[in-house]
Amino acid sequence: MGFSQHLLILPILLPMAAGAILLLIEERRHGVKAGINIVATALLLVLACGLLRLADTGDAAGDAMTHTYRLGDWAPPFGIVLVLDRLSALMLVLASVLAAAALVFSLARWHKAGPHFHTLFQFLLMGVNGAFLTGDLFNLFVFFEVLLAASYGLMLHGSGTFRVRAGLHYIAINLAASLLFLIGVSLIYGVTGTLNMADLATRIPDVAAENQALLAAGAAILGIAFLVKAGMWPLCFWLPSAYMAASAPAAALFAILSKVGFYVLLRLTLLLFGEGAGPLAGLGSQVLLIGGMATIAFGAFGVLASQSLGRLAGYSILVSSGTLLAAVGLGDHAVVSGAMFYVVTSTLTVSALFLMIELVERAQEPGANLLTVTMEAYGDDIEPEAEDEEEVGVALPGALAILGICFGCIGLLLAGLPPLSGFIGKFALINAIFNPDGLGSATGGPDSIGWILTALLILSGLAALLAMMRTGIRTFWAPLEVIVPRVLVVEIVPIILLIGLCFLLTIQAGTVMRYTDDAAQALHEPRSYIEGVLPGPGQTSGVSTP
Repeated sequence: MGFSQHLLILPILLPMAAGAILLLIEERRHGVKAGINIVATALLLVLACGLLRLADTGDAAGDAMTHTYRLGDWAPPFGIVLVLDRLSALMLVLASVLAAAALVFSLARWHKAGPHFHTLFQFLLMGVNGAFLTGDLFNLFVFFEVLLAASYGLMLHGSGTFRVRAGLHYIAINLAASLLFLIGVSLIYGVTGTLNMADLATRIPDVAAENQALLAAGAAILGIAFLVKAGMWPLCFWLPSAYMAASAPAAALFAILSKVGFYVLLRLTLLLFGEGAGPLAGLGSQVLLIGGMATIAFGAFGVLASQSLGRLAGYSILVSSGTLLAAVGLGDHAVVSGAMFYVVTSTLTVSALFLMIELVERAQEPGANLLTVTMEAYGDDIEPEAEDEEEVGVALPGALAILGICFGCIGLLLAGLPPLSGFIGKFALINAIFNPDGLGSATGGPDSIGWILTALLILSGLAALLAMMRTGIRTFWAPLEVIVPRVLVVEIVPIILLIGLCFLLTIQAGTVMRYTDDAAQALHEPRSYIEGVLPGPGQTSGVSTP
């Protein structure tokens, strides 16, 4: 095992060690704890970028390589194995970027608002990174529980009646999802005798006919657990309120949690139930496709109906999740590639919006949204003469100008308008729908499902544009009263950096799309993954790789 292979364990060990150290430091020493958290998160970001470069290398023939790390040097499927490929590396970088932005923002005041913020922050990263790297379902359950336990504390961070009520709902729903996870894993193990993902891929095609229904039931129950986390309609009722109630840095980091569900569903759908799965090939794909489209429609209506920016951001996550789930359901190579580009730009944008909410609300009087809606519905009592006497041309303060520019950029990214990366992500998806690799009609065009999905992608962007314009007008263009918010550098810099990364994605779209194309190709041809994880034929696994 080369030195580079040992790097695979560090995204788990680093936050685990940092969290343990932070737990031993007195809570009142905020500066020390913040310093340790910053150093650990910065190292994690550098490490994730290094793993991204490692995952993008090929072998002597130029084929994609799957890097593995065997804990205790026990050969899979009996030992615990960590697996790195292009998809997991991309998600590691995305999680690290969001963590860095959320942490910097929290230094203004949120990290002092409750106990153990920094410890929970690092343990959450440990669980997320472990979920992206693990190669077996049992350890996926373990890391899933770690990230959920940490998210419970961060969800309640800062107290408050509304936050506690939404947090208790969040905990109850996720505990139920964890129970479903455990039941699904148990059923799969009972039928196949293994939980190693690569080993499962070799055994599922040979499952006896009388056991296929039980295996399908286990996979369906497991899928429901992750659909709850991904926020598919109608399992998404908890998400907008929970994310709205969370503190700004916690909500910005939570944007990656729904993508854990997308990652697992994408991984398992193509690895376990791809073309080589025999009678179970394509299991659940139609459910993901139809459910994803329903989620897009529900999220778009929610965005239009939202009168608060926090709820708008929560429903924007549902639109993003629906788009990604529908892409997984289609399963086409080009669609999956576009979805991976879209998941990066949409997650960065929504995270920036969650950070933006607190700053925008400082420029509003309490209850300003409700008052504005009332005035729109019933008019106001201002006489025309009084309107003429109002002062015109008030100079826009610098803080409001910066916030307004950032808000406008986020609106363009959410709506998917050209030329920014939000448009490129949606255009890649729509282009793949109209030019499928084996999907659609016999003439090569999209079928009716493809047309409906395309319409939903466009209309959801229009809904986001209208909602953001409405909020922007109320806040920056025609507020009831101009209030200059107090904005610290550590609060605005993370937002600017996240938006800047979206601009960088626009400039480097060709390079990023080449990476996502290679990642999608590897997912659709899982031989490299299986051979990279399992021993050679006739050795420990007892199952020959296909």
